[in-house]
Amino acid sequence: MNSLHTKACVPVGDRRLNFIYMEDFMEFSAANTAWVLIAAALVFFMQAGFAMVETGFTRAKNAGNIIMKNLMDFSIGTPTYWLVGFGIMFGGGRLIGGIDFMVRGDYNSVLPDGVPLPAFLIFQTVFCATAATIVSGAMAERTKFSAYCLYSFLISAVIYPISGHWIWGGGWLADLDFHDFAGSTAVHMVGGIASLVGAAIVGPRIGKYDKTDKNGRPMKDSKPRAIPGHSLTLGALGVFILWFCWFGFNGGSTVSMEGENIVSAGSIFVTTNLAAATAAVFTMFITWIRYKKPDVSMTLNGALAGLVAITAGCDVVSPFGSFCIGIVAAFVIVFGIEFVDKKLKVDDPVGAIGVHGLAGAAGTILTGIFALDGGLVYGGGWAMVGVQTLGVLAVAAWVAVTMFIVFTLINKTIGLRVSPAEEIAGMDITEHNIESSYADFMISTAVADAKTRDAEPVPANVAIPVVNNSKPGAKMTKITIITNQNKLTRLHTALDSIGITGLTVTNVLGHGMQKGHTEYYRGSPVTIKLLPKVQIDIIVCKIPPQTVIDAVKKVLYTGNVGDGKIFISDIENVVKVRTGEQGYDALQDNE
Repeated sequence: MNSLHTKACVPVGDRRLNFIYMEDFMEFSAANTAWVLIAAALVFFMQAGFAMVETGFTRAKNAGNIIMKNLMDFSIGTPTYWLVGFGIMFGGGRLIGGIDFMVRGDYNSVLPDGVPLPAFLIFQTVFCATAATIVSGAMAERTKFSAYCLYSFLISAVIYPISGHWIWGGGWLADLDFHDFAGSTAVHMVGGIASLVGAAIVGPRIGKYDKTDKNGRPMKDSKPRAIPGHSLTLGALGVFILWFCWFGFNGGSTVSMEGENIVSAGSIFVTTNLAAATAAVFTMFITWIRYKKPDVSMTLNGALAGLVAITAGCDVVSPFGSFCIGIVAAFVIVFGIEFVDKKLKVDDPVGAIGVHGLAGAAGTILTGIFALDGGLVYGGGWAMVGVQTLGVLAVAAWVAVTMFIVFTLINKTIGLRVSPAEEIAGMDITEHNIESSYADFMISTAVADAKTRDAEPVPANVAIPVVNNSKPGAKMTKITIITNQNKLTRLHTALDSIGITGLTVTNVLGHGMQKGHTEYYRGSPVTIKLLPKVQIDIIVCKIPPQTVIDAVKKVLYTGNVGDGKIFISDIENVVKVRTGEQGYDALQDNE
């Protein structure tokens, strides 16, 4: 496309963006442009996936804060990348592009065939936002919102565009034939290394390590404690969203749906999917062997690690190569997360460092091994492996140094971390003034009954009349049963069969003298072993307590520790509020 025409033109989008001349419409490809725009929409939707993964893998008291950070990553990154980032990434030069405010320059040399500049701009914008949003999970639950917004601006404006220029903008790594098709290094490892630096500087969450110094830093002999996320369901939903969108992330990076790219796109879909599935299966088996049970959250991370690892070489490896990369990614994610957690003592709540940093680096290097053209396995020698390794080291060094400077300056000026009191209370209330992101699940005292809200107050003896019709000598007994949740249905049926129609069921947490079962979360033992139980409260008078006890024991007994407990206590009196009946009569259902 030649933008030096002197003929009449029609503006496309923002007048400051670019002009597309009538003659140029003949050069555009509807298929290529549509493919790029669809892929851009899919990559944008990855923000929802990241938000769900990070929210689910952290505690409920910080859910709103996580959502806001993911929202701001894209919202801050979009105008920032348009203002300066795109020009730095795709301008001329081997080390850095150029300063081109609001994308006014001529980018014909870097535009894909048949794709107009606006389509290419939005495609690259969503990739930039992906790199930025990775960090929010690693620094979750203790980072100031204002500090995070400043980081998000800087990575979108300078740090990501410069290393991206080296790889995709015609820079020095591109001249060396460094191959990173869709961004294992350019996007994911950049986010992963930034996550490592940020999480190390901000420090671990309170309670993450059993031994810390006066500044809250883990000591050399400290051991990590698991801090489970509040919703694996949300985490799993996020992983499936990301997996789905990754077909646009990798497949859309052909930026064409013509000629040989039609076949290439199908092949990329296959290698992308195969690596993710293989990594998930092998992660499951590895955790099954190491932790005695398959770890759910680690297996979800395994699928993401497979997706990250295959991203660099998805266009140049065979299905067999993809399968092998998936296997390696599984080992990288399990042992990598353990290494970060236990050896480096860096607190990463969602595993972003392992998923994006380590798996991204591994996948990029493995491309040099399994590439059909030039890979080590196919007789290409070590040349491609060397170039891939050099690229990984160069980008890692660039991001590590610049992010260290950025986070250190932020920490010394506005501060990077919230106070201990704010962290304990939760980021939702302290940073955003919301009691909970799950307000409907909380007991609210602010909403009154519409029928009585404006009623005149009356004396207590009128509002709640008490008529003493109790039967002298009628004994009332409270029976409290605490047992496992999976026995509630059978227990309810047994109680109904002996005439117990009124009961109260409460979900509770607790443990007995055995301190609960030993559990693992992401390779670390869960030290607070509060197990989910149900508490059933019954008041009986007409039915003998022993009858209830016998029925309950018949349902609960297995002979193993943890069958449950039954507590029996005397009740002095019962008052039915509606009728004022007391004692025996208050417990009867007769009208």
